[in-house]
Amino acid sequence: MSAIRRLAGEAADNGFIETDVAAAIGRVKGVKRLGTRTGNWLTVEQAEQMLALTAGDSLRAKRDRVLLCLLIGCGLRREELSELTIDHVNQRDGRWMLVDLVGKGNRLRTVPMPAWCKDSIDRWIGASGITDGRLLRQVNKGDRVTGKGMSPQSVFDVVVRYGAKIGFSIAPHDLRRSFAKLAHKGKASVEQIQMSLGHSSIQTTEKYLGFEQDLADAPCDHLGLRV
Repeated sequence: MSAIRRLAGEAADNGFIETDVAAAIGRVKGVKRLGTRTGNWLTVEQAEQMLALTAGDSLRAKRDRVLLCLLIGCGLRREELSELTIDHVNQRDGRWMLVDLVGKGNRLRTVPMPAWCKDSIDRWIGASGITDGRLLRQVNKGDRVTGKGMSPQSVFDVVVRYGAKIGFSIAPHDLRRSFAKLAHKGKASVEQIQMSLGHSSIQTTEKYLGFEQDLADAPCDHLGLRV
């Protein structure tokens, strides 16, 4: 309906239809949608199966492992992942984290990550020779790293490809949802999951409930994956 309203407005501006007709079209309401989409998510077994597909020695496999580990293990958005730099990987309170991520609405957050995520990052950095800048880079057909970082669409394509390999239609946001589902199933608190995901209501939740981020018992510690 939004597209139709815009089309009617453009048609009126160009003299194809009367302005009152365009105005009438603009007043037509869309169909009310009740509830929310359930979406897809991985089980523990499916997540482990997907990560196991990246166990190869090629640079592409190592990069893809980092990509999937951070989506499943930290619940990042694909836009956040494509903008991630080596400087974001840092330590706080004795554990490795993604520090000062900029999410929706330019909100900053810090996300704890499981040890297997850090291990995948170390293997990728060691093999690729990257020392600064974007963490995820394009890998050409000769299995060589280029200077260009991955785009959100490239991240999407990688996830779809590995999803197809395990016979599951899945997108990056489904892996973010998988992070939340698995963490909650593992008894992580909803408030701590919200902090890791950086949802728009996190500041309100912290203000009203007074929760602080628990670095000793983070959501990623409850995923139940053996990697």
